[in-house]
Amino acid sequence: MDAQAATATTESAKGGFPPFKVETFPGQIFWLGITFALLFVVMWRVAGPRIGGTLTLRRMRIVEELSRAETDRKAAEATSAAYQTEMVEARTRARAMAEQNRERVVADVSREEAAADAQANEQVAKAEARLGQLRAEAKSHIAQVAQDAAAQIVQRLIGESVSPADVAAVLKEQA
Repeated sequence: MDAQAATATTESAKGGFPPFKVETFPGQIFWLGITFALLFVVMWRVAGPRIGGTLTLRRMRIVEELSRAETDRKAAEATSAAYQTEMVEARTRARAMAEQNRERVVADVSREEAAADAQANEQVAKAEARLGQLRAEAKSHIAQVAQDAAAQIVQRLIGESVSPADVAAVLKEQA
């Protein structure tokens, strides 16, 4: 280890880190200037135009896309307006059709109701006529039965037979 320590001390005695040596500053500055000039020329002539071209292309693409987006937005607004107009027209037509259907149904119901009422009235009239006829028949049958019964009662009570015309005359007087 002594040999290593001895070499480390001899190197530190020679001067240290080379970029910090004052004797080498003029050479370092010369090469720094040449390197800077070369990098500046490369950036100015090669990389600069490429970067500028890329930026120009991007700006043009952005402008194109913005104009296309504006055109698409206007087309979408026009389509939306046309859609809304068609929706309003369709709703109006649907309401009109619903109103026509409602009126037609009301008219059909009224017509059917009138026909049913007429038919019911006709049947009621027929039934009343039939009832009147049946009442008349029943009255005549009752009168006939009453005459027959009266004739039989008289015959049993007094033992004489009475003519049906006489019984009818007496019953008419009583009624």
